[in-house]
Amino acid sequence: MESIERYKHLNNYLKEKFGERTLKICVDGGFTCPNRDGTIGINGCIFCSQRGSGDLINFTTSISKQITNYLSSYKSNRANKFIVYFQNFTNTYDTLENLKQKYDSALIDDRIVGLEIATRPDCITEDIVKLLKSYKDKYYVCVELGLQTSNDDIGIAINRGYTSKQFTEAVKLLNKYNIDVVAHIMVGLPEETFYDIKDTVSFINNHDIQGIKIHSTYVIKDTILADMYLDKNYEPVSLEYYLNCLSYIITHISPEIVIHRISGDAPKDLLIAPEWNSHKKWVLNGFDKLLREQDLWQGKFYKK
Repeated sequence: MESIERYKHLNNYLKEKFGERTLKICVDGGFTCPNRDGTIGINGCIFCSQRGSGDLINFTTSISKQITNYLSSYKSNRANKFIVYFQNFTNTYDTLENLKQKYDSALIDDRIVGLEIATRPDCITEDIVKLLKSYKDKYYVCVELGLQTSNDDIGIAINRGYTSKQFTEAVKLLNKYNIDVVAHIMVGLPEETFYDIKDTVSFINNHDIQGIKIHSTYVIKDTILADMYLDKNYEPVSLEYYLNCLSYIITHISPEIVIHRISGDAPKDLLIAPEWNSHKKWVLNGFDKLLREQDLWQGKFYKK
């Protein structure tokens, strides 16, 4: 079996960083989103579910209880170190006092070594970044920023509610305080072309970003995108096209960036399309095969 690591896998990066296998504990922090509470909009991004990308989390009202439930389950036997990951909705969208209380309530076990926060670029301020930096003395801290695409016209089409310029401003603030940034990009958005994928990769390479998550655009129940799909106004991309886009992204992205994901997991009971999204191994194995056969690796065609 081939031992070459053709792209910078998150699992290996964390193992090197912490000296052993390190897993994430996904937490529902009880947040909402300015794109849902009326501040910016009420419907959210067109692909976003009612749980705000947290469909796979077993929600309980207490953050501390979610942590203790995980650590007392069989899942915790797979590792000795963990990163708390505030995943769904906008996890910096609250008062500083409430944010600190929520983050603190998750950091309750000595096995927790990191804090990862998923949020929107327009919900990053200097005071929030200073709060996040205050955890760096004890924990690894990183922030996941939704970008999806660098094309602001597509951003409007997906009802993103912020601009690429706001993404840039958020990244600069996080860079200022040496907090790692993970950018979230999507393939197969409405109105997107392959040239948009290229532009998004170039856009990311022009920022000081430490990680990326790459997802296909999938259709789940009770979303605006589902209505578009059922009305034949949107068609998901094929697996072959997705793998080709993945190969472009990986070969043109900076070799220093950690690849957190190359596939998104839609809950099978909510997934409408594409059917191949429910077969994660098709993506992982298909991509590995493509890289091997074409002798590709991360950053092969990267230019500063």
